[in-house]
Parts: sequence; C-alpha cells; structure tokens
Amino acid sequence: MALVQKLEDELLAAIENAINISNELDIEELPNIKLEVPRDESHGDYATNIAMVLAGQAKMAPRQIAEIIKENLSGVDLIDKVEVAGPGFINFFLSNKWLYDVLAEIEEQGESYGEVNVGASKKVQVEFVSANPTGPLHVGHSRGAVVGDVLSNILSSAGFDVGKEYYINDAGNQMNLLGKSVAIRYQQLLGEEVEIPEESYQGAYIKDIAQEIIDEENNKYLQDAKSGNYDFFKEYAYQKLLNNIESDLKDFGVEFDKWFSEQTLHPDSVEEVVEELKKSDFIYENEGALWFRSTQFGDDKDRVVIKDDGNPTYLAADIAYHKNKYDRGFEEVINVWGADHHGYIERMKAVIEALGYDRESLQIVLVQLVTLLRDGEKVPMSKRAGNFVTLRDVVKEVGKDAARYFYVMRSTDSHFDFDLELAKKQSSDNPVYYIQYAHARICSILDQVKDEGIELPKVKEADLTKLREDVEIDLMKMLADYPNEIAKSAESRAPHHIARFAYDLASVFHKFYNKCHVLIEDQEVMKARIVLVLAAKQVLVNVLDLLGVSAPESM
Repeated sequence: MALVQKLEDELLAAIENAINISNELDIEELPNIKLEVPRDESHGDYATNIAMVLAGQAKMAPRQIAEIIKENLSGVDLIDKVEVAGPGFINFFLSNKWLYDVLAEIEEQGESYGEVNVGASKKVQVEFVSANPTGPLHVGHSRGAVVGDVLSNILSSAGFDVGKEYYINDAGNQMNLLGKSVAIRYQQLLGEEVEIPEESYQGAYIKDIAQEIIDEENNKYLQDAKSGNYDFFKEYAYQKLLNNIESDLKDFGVEFDKWFSEQTLHPDSVEEVVEELKKSDFIYENEGALWFRSTQFGDDKDRVVIKDDGNPTYLAADIAYHKNKYDRGFEEVINVWGADHHGYIERMKAVIEALGYDRESLQIVLVQLVTLLRDGEKVPMSKRAGNFVTLRDVVKEVGKDAARYFYVMRSTDSHFDFDLELAKKQSSDNPVYYIQYAHARICSILDQVKDEGIELPKVKEADLTKLREDVEIDLMKMLADYPNEIAKSAESRAPHHIARFAYDLASVFHKFYNKCHVLIEDQEVMKARIVLVLAAKQVLVNVLDLLGVSAPESM
C-alpha cells in the first residue's frame, strides 16, 4: 500500500475513534482526506487541512480539532512526530523505518511497484489521435498520441480497466475528396492535362500514392478517373494511408486495442440513436432538418443532426459512436482532443446526458498546439499546401524517446514549443537525456560492483539504518512517493506529472551519485547503498516504461 494511503487510513481511523469511541467530535459526514507535501520542509513530510474542513460540521476551532485528531493517532510506526501548525494544519514527520520498508517493497514487487488500485477495475475507454485517414499524421497529432498513450498506461497502473481506441473518420466528403485528389494526380502522371482543384489534398504523398497505382496497375483505371468514378482511388488511398498511420504510431510506441470505423455506424446505428432521442423528445424537426435539443443540457444552441437533404452531420455519427461506447460497457469515456475542439465539449456532454448517462462520465483532455523550433526559429508548416512536418519526420530527427518525453513533459493545457536541437542534445540540458543518464549511471555502478566480485545484496542482508545522509533520505522519499504520483496523475488525468516525477527522481539520484560513493571500505554502508541503488534502478525503469521511453544501460 502506498505511503500516502497508509497515512490517510491512519487519519481516518483517528477521526472515527474521536467520533465513535472518545466522543470528542460530532461529525455526520467525513469528507475525503487529502495529504499534500508542504513547500517548506520544516513543516514535515506531509500535511493535511482536514481539521479546517471539519470545523463547520464539528462547530469547533480547527486547531482544537487538529489536537483531538493528533491525540487519537496511536501506534503508528511510520510517523516520527505530529505537529499542529498555523490555523489548524496537521504536519507529519515520518520515521526512517518506513523508508527502509519501502526498499523491501520495491525489491519484492519489482516491475509492479507503484501500482495502486484507485480505479478499482472501473472500465474506462481512452480515445485518442483519431485523425482522418486522408494524409500522414503530422506534428499536431503527435502530442495527442503520446498524451493518450501515457495517460492510458497511468490509468492501467492505477487499477483502471483501460481500452485504447482509435476512431477512424472514414465516412463523409473528406474521403470522396481523397479519392478525387489521387485520381487527378493519377491522370496527370499518365500525361493527361487536368487541373487539380484548390480544395483537393495537395501533399506530395498524394502523388506518391498515384504513382504506386501506376506502378502496380499502369493505366487500368484511367477511364474511371476521367469519368469521375473515384471508388477505386478512394479505397486504395484509404487503405494505404491507414496502414501508414498504424505503422507510424507503432514505431512511436503507440498501439490500440481497437480501431473503430465510422463507416460501421452508417446508416443503421445513426438512424437508431436518432429515433431513440426522438422518442425522448430530445430531437425535433425544423425547416426540414432534425435538431438535437442540446440547449436543454447546457449548450448555447441546438444542433442539427440530420440536414434538410437527409444526410447526417458529424454530430449524428458522434452521438451513435458514444452510445456504442457505453453499450460496450465502458463506465467512463476519455477523449483526447486538439484544442480547436473546445467548442465541441458542451454539445457532447449534452449528448451523454440525453442518452441517460452522467455527463461527467465523459471527460475531455484538450491538447494545445505544438510549435517546432529549430535554432530558435519557428519551423513553417502549412497543411493546406501539403508542407507539414509529419510525426515520422520528428521521430526520425530526434528519436522516439526524446519525442515521447518532450510531448508529454508539459501540461496539455499549455502551448508547447518543441526545441528540436535541444531534444537531440546529449547533455543535462536535455531532460530525457538527463533522466536516461541516471539509469546509465546506475548500471555503471552495478557493473563495477560485479567486477569487484561483490554479490548484489538483498534488503534483508543489509543494515539500512546506515542510510543516513540527507541525499539518501531524499532519494528514499522519492521512491516512496512513486505510487502516490501514479494515483494523483490518474485522478487528475495529467500525464505530465509522471514526466516531471521521472525528472525529479533522476535529479535526486544524480545528487546522491555525486555525494555518496558506493564502492567504499565500510562494507555495511556499501551494502545498504547497493540496495538503495537497485531500488532506484527499478523505479526509474518503471516510470520510464509508463512514459514509453527506454532505459539505456550505457550512454
């Protein structure tokens, strides 16, 4: 069990004892107890404001409540002392014994250390990327891909039953335009004089696909192209681009449990959900179109679901798709969207509520834009002109590890400047290099230990009370806090916290490395430090695995 969870349980037991046994507190409903790490180390290892939260119910001064809680804490061996401070904060100072126990936990649990069960097997779907299969994935999709993937990893480690899904937008006019664009390039490459419309897809990849068709089929489909029959070109380009998208994501360390085709929703699922909402009077007819009463659920205006020409809107398909998600048993749905979808949130929450589900069971993670920088200058991109930087371009230039870490190291709600030169730098200025170098240093230490013929000790073989240096204590505290970091990141749906933890852990280890030599004459201290180094190695590997970043043994 994570340290924070143990402390919270002890606090809860103390409060319940004060209510039910000593009758010192009159509380009807206990709120969630939250512990925080104080900014000032003199305020302890953890602190809580629970006494202030309870003051209204208990009709007592917060400091008085805090003193009562403190007195009801008994026999807790992981706490060295408890102080009541300020208006009623309860500060906890932990004993080192707990930190030594953490090293045993890490040795015993190995790659599963850090896992918690805040999710209680709740079935959650994370849908991300979901780009139209009309071109290669560009740098704008890359950040969402990593955010969705790392978030899914965190949720799984936090005890959620996670399904990762890619929604293929393979229905509608954009697919017809794709087929037409390839067909026109096909004609041009075969010597036909035909202009490509401005609204067509312009990228070089369109010419490449057309050339592939010529290489495979020569002019077999020329007459179809001339006559406006673009079905073959649409299907060929669709399959080619979808395969490329899947391949690019796989090379980027992103794989999905399910690829869901929008085509499968048309027409049956769309018609069924429209009829269902009609019966509930959430869809009405006006001027030949069918409208969803989204204002009834907080949206700023009602939305068209079936146009006056009988064709469904994007919203109609999205309604059917989200109903399908819940029909498959998902209790919570998380959509990772680009920031340009901000205006779509309220209408989709309205949809969820109209379908009979809790609107908060749909959560949206908005990912802000990425700007690529090279030598301090912005890399120009124009998707319309086809001059955009692809996901594959970035991975090829800076490597998978650097790309994944950089995309997830900042909060998703902040715009991100991706410095390509920094991502390639082999120095401590580059955060991913800095983290990986900590692991490489650990491997170097352990290699030296083996070269000296020293057998790696188990926790029970070492006197861990020899770990008394400030940097040793700080490193153990970081290792102890890892499960809590997973829980917090999962609950806040904020994967950048784990990226930050990886950096902070590496930083503390580098300080330990510079101050505390491992191969020393004092055998007892050496054994204890080897155990600590092994624990740090395991946690670094675990957190890098969550991030989808490798842990090299040498650099």
